[in-house]
Amino acid sequence: MAKAKVYIDGQSGTTGLQIFDRIGARDDLEMLRIDEDKRHDTEERRRFINAADVVFLCLPDEGAREAVALVENPDVRIIDASTAHRTAEGWTYGFPELNATQRDEIARSRRIANPGCHATGLISTTAPLVQAGLLPADYPLTCHSLTGYSGGGKRMIADYVASDRCEALDAPGIYGLGQQHKHLPEMQKVCGLTHAPIFMPIVDDYYKGMATSIMLHNHLLPGAPTMADIWDCLAAHYEGQRLVSVAPLGVETMLYANEMAGTNELRIVVCGNDERTTVTALFDNLGKGASGAAVQNMNIVLGLDETTGLL
Repeated sequence: MAKAKVYIDGQSGTTGLQIFDRIGARDDLEMLRIDEDKRHDTEERRRFINAADVVFLCLPDEGAREAVALVENPDVRIIDASTAHRTAEGWTYGFPELNATQRDEIARSRRIANPGCHATGLISTTAPLVQAGLLPADYPLTCHSLTGYSGGGKRMIADYVASDRCEALDAPGIYGLGQQHKHLPEMQKVCGLTHAPIFMPIVDDYYKGMATSIMLHNHLLPGAPTMADIWDCLAAHYEGQRLVSVAPLGVETMLYANEMAGTNELRIVVCGNDERTTVTALFDNLGKGASGAAVQNMNIVLGLDETTGLL
């Protein structure tokens, strides 16, 4: 069987490098590598894009749109890691665990939008509860999301590792203060929420790992479900999944945002009590939050075991 040809457009960025780390040594793929001095050459990029079976777009939003416009080969499968197409018509959202049909939709699709890192955390905890009717679509949802600085890309990484860095970087930094974070549209659409959540992203002085939490007042939910009811709903939704799991109820005393760093998995933890319950997604912003998710989607579209190279 011929090897699938894979091209990373934007191979020198953080996400592109992480994807290559996960697949570059695989013997079932043929990696197409553009010369470094031609990676901004439109015609050379066009040639590589149309020669590939799967193309990862690891580009700014406008660059991703330009890359899609270069596609002439109708068989090319695009996996876009940018924000550009996550709510666009004709694109499949690349979170296979979203529902019972999402994995099949990804397998059939030629245009897949890879989820945002913060969005992955919120959607993983919120969408199942909305689908099951435990969380109303119009619930005034609040989300707190802590991330390592690698999620900010090369410039932020350079700022944090600089020997003369600003002292402010020693402390957590709250951003997205205008409630216009770029992941909000996909959070709202994919979860089926009437309103975008109040969302507080925080970057801190560690390299990678995320802890994304939603906070629930149980008495405001239909039927006032207990903490165990919420856990049961999530456990049932993710039963049998290999990259997303739900931790046993009541065993956590403290959570650390880097607990899943270095993995391609996501673990959900339910805490609190029957009056106020928190649901936290722990994962690696470079793994299930970006590059690991992109490779999982590639494996699915190629008809391979979706965890190949990820476990």
